[in-house]
Amino acid sequence: MTSTGIDFANANHEAKVVEDDSLGGNVAVANDGVMRRMSVIPGISEITDGAIAGTEAEKRMGIIEGFRLYPKAAAWSMLLSTAIIMEGYDVVLLASFYAFPQFNQKYGTLLPDGTYQVPAAWQAGLSNGANVGEIIGLFANGIISERYGYRKTMIVSLSAVICFIFIPFFAQNVQTLEVAEILCGIPWGVFQTLTTAYAAEVMPVPLRCYLCTYVNLCWVLGQLIASGVLRAMLSNHTQWAYRIPFAIQWIWPLPIIIGVLFAPESPWWLVRRGRTEDAKKALLRLTSKNDPNFNADDTIDMMIHTNALEIEISAGTSYWDCFKGIDLRRTEIVVVVWMIQNLCGSAFMGYSTYFYEQAGLATENAFDMSMAQYALGAIGTFLSWFLMAKVGRRKIYLYGLIVLDLLLIIIGFIGIAPSSNKAASWVIGSMLLIYTFTYDFTVGPVCYSLVAELSSTRLRTKTIVLSRNAYNVIGIINNIWTPYMLNPSAWGWGPKTGFFWFGLDFFCVVWTFFRLPEPKGRTYGELDILFTNKVPARKFSKTDVTQFHGETVRLASVSEVVNEKGGFTEQKEYVS
Repeated sequence: MTSTGIDFANANHEAKVVEDDSLGGNVAVANDGVMRRMSVIPGISEITDGAIAGTEAEKRMGIIEGFRLYPKAAAWSMLLSTAIIMEGYDVVLLASFYAFPQFNQKYGTLLPDGTYQVPAAWQAGLSNGANVGEIIGLFANGIISERYGYRKTMIVSLSAVICFIFIPFFAQNVQTLEVAEILCGIPWGVFQTLTTAYAAEVMPVPLRCYLCTYVNLCWVLGQLIASGVLRAMLSNHTQWAYRIPFAIQWIWPLPIIIGVLFAPESPWWLVRRGRTEDAKKALLRLTSKNDPNFNADDTIDMMIHTNALEIEISAGTSYWDCFKGIDLRRTEIVVVVWMIQNLCGSAFMGYSTYFYEQAGLATENAFDMSMAQYALGAIGTFLSWFLMAKVGRRKIYLYGLIVLDLLLIIIGFIGIAPSSNKAASWVIGSMLLIYTFTYDFTVGPVCYSLVAELSSTRLRTKTIVLSRNAYNVIGIINNIWTPYMLNPSAWGWGPKTGFFWFGLDFFCVVWTFFRLPEPKGRTYGELDILFTNKVPARKFSKTDVTQFHGETVRLASVSEVVNEKGGFTEQKEYVS
């Protein structure tokens, strides 16, 4: 038998991380059974040759080289991700309306002090209406986009948004606003998953994190635009003060629809549907022409090989399959990573304008601080791209949570000062600005990269759906108790709420340390092998991987042939 370079004598079919000097020490490899089943796939030798070349090309690719080769993919991904601006806009719009005098006078109730406030119960109901709709949209997207593709799903969802915006624009009471938020939430839920999945599938390894985290930038830009629009409307005392902000949401859908009509479909989705020729055409539309170092066939072979590997590891593609075998761990990680975004105190940011008012700032100053806050968030996201080029996702996420925890306890202690202390109010506002910058420099953007990279390619959409819905469930809980924490007619904790979030964020830090792995620089096939081998989270970055070897079996390449009776016959596998 021909040697594979693996220590067959010491190979253990239960342990899948083996000592292999030829491959560089501890190496994660595929299970022998997986390799044997893949060896009977027609044309697997040619596919393996191309997959090896495609994998090596992506791992060698630098950031600048990647943008030169994939500028069109980056542009299409950015176009689709722009839809997230609408969701970020509405989240802040609604939360900021609670500090908006004209909105409160229309939809709120009169308080004993002569001011108007939307009751805490209705604040929670309105904010949760969008989350409920998003949960519905997310689950629907997990099925629809996998069946009909990302482009068609996106176009239908954008068209629905155009129709649904009419409802809040003409709403005469808070009940109609509730219906509007639920209906608008359905397409927003689609955008939450689809944009991240598309970015992860059209970009190569070195660029995945940048286009996935661009989704967070769109979210922050939506928040910044909402704060700016409302600040400009403060001097308008008519009904248009709150109707114009709703109408502005019509700006985005139509241009995005026109762009998506011409966008290529995800080549990974086409491969999963067995349409390899269409996948190659889509890939060529995503890349630059006449690049001598790029071979589209090799990249498609890498996708086919990874897809085949995942079929052998875990054949299913249903929601239930996300909770089976090795995918259970992947689902847990992706779900908790996105839940942490709502468990680390970020509710302060969504209710920041209202929070600033309750901390003692005037309405105009509260909106000015919110605009500064979201501008810092956008800057933080930009700077995170430079950080991710040097530092792993796990480290950024972990240390970001630690800094947020410190800021939360500082806000809590300053909140002990009486509300008449104006200096304390400004210090609290400054701490929240630092919190927002830190969040959007670390946890906020990196989360989008982690959820896209750590899920398997065949279950990516459904795993992201589950994780984002878990995020929305926590968001619903936040939207129930946060108004009570801040509203002076309810619990009235104000800045002392920082103590509560400090405790939750501490548990997030502990989980991240023990459970979050490092996906930086890994292809999807390599991540499949690492999870299959149950490599501990803290050892992901230190373990070498090959997806083309088993413990005692490996797939043969087409060049490794034997001469039989004057001809050449492909050798499908090597076994000791």
